Amino acid sequence: MTEEPIKPSEQPGAYAGPALLSYGYRPFFLGAGLLAAAALPLWLATYLGLVAVPGLGDPLRWHMHEMLFGYLGAALAGFLLTAIPNWTGRPPIAGAGLAALFTLWVAGRIAMLVAAETLPAALLAGAFPVVLAAVAWREVIAGGNRRNLPVCLLVSSLAVAQAVFLFGHEGLGTRLGFATAVVLLLLIGGRITPSFTRNWLKQRGAAEGPAAFDLVDKLALAAGLVAALSWIVAPDHRNTGLAFALAAALNLWRLGRWRGAATTPEPLLLALHVAYAWLPVAFALFALAILAPGLATPQQAMHALGAGAIGQMTLAVMTRASLGHAGRPLRADAATSAAYLFVLLGAAARVAAEWSPEPLLFVQLGAALWTAGFVVFVVRYAPILCTARR
Repeated sequence: MTEEPIKPSEQPGAYAGPALLSYGYRPFFLGAGLLAAAALPLWLATYLGLVAVPGLGDPLRWHMHEMLFGYLGAALAGFLLTAIPNWTGRPPIAGAGLAALFTLWVAGRIAMLVAAETLPAALLAGAFPVVLAAVAWREVIAGGNRRNLPVCLLVSSLAVAQAVFLFGHEGLGTRLGFATAVVLLLLIGGRITPSFTRNWLKQRGAAEGPAAFDLVDKLALAAGLVAALSWIVAPDHRNTGLAFALAAALNLWRLGRWRGAATTPEPLLLALHVAYAWLPVAFALFALAILAPGLATPQQAMHALGAGAIGQMTLAVMTRASLGHAGRPLRADAATSAAYLFVLLGAAARVAAEWSPEPLLFVQLGAALWTAGFVVFVVRYAPILCTARR
């Protein structure tokens, strides 16, 4: 999990079919962007009573499921199916196999839209992360890449979380899903952000780069893991709140050692630092929601984690990976920078809603801005994702 997942490794001539099916990042990043751009406005319209979707069931349940397991599942699939060939040296999954996997993901989205609370829809939607986990395990083990087996465990954890959500306890499934995302952000976001920053600064002759991985990073990782596990089993316990407070402090310290301020000339890098910064914000809000519930709510903490940390980190990785693998310069243009800004402001507005005298207005504003960010992403990156590598 260094710079390998993002380096351009597509080999011209290795695949002769449609460009969209030549590499995992192409259909899944496009699918993730389309879902993010469509699902939030649809949920808000149903929440406000503007439209009624008969098969949707409880709109809030659908919203939580699709953003946590639908959107994140697609973004994670695109990342893994692109990273694993670099990790293992094995050929990427392409063509019919990739089409089948993507079709399974699309079928799950349709099923949850037209018959969300039925058993067939749950079985179809729940099948995708199971198949994705099986593919990840097979490829990593076949490639002898034991170093990245923890990522396979986390994909399996997301599959279990979705199954618990769909067939057991929604609250527990939601917490397990978010906790899995936290560990992914701590591990992958915490590795690629300083790595890419170090390379970029070195290319520009900077004398000082991000701090090397050391005890601070280990403590921040351990604190975040303990807090996430505590939240799964005891979401309201005082000790969970204290664990989140410690995780917030240590991860803020960790982030501060990566020289994020030096990356302001390149939004493609700065976006990674901003995305990681949402983690200590979310941890602090979780701590407040438990230890001082009058100051923050669990909904604010979950939106800081979901709309903020997950939304921004996945967008930052999707844009960078799409540019790198498609043979484009690793620079953020105006549209890419606008997408980052819209998602940042949208997440901030949603978190601030509970502190506002007009919470519904801020919810609508946050949804509009966050959606705009992914609309911009789709419009700007669909041509890149659908055409052959330069």
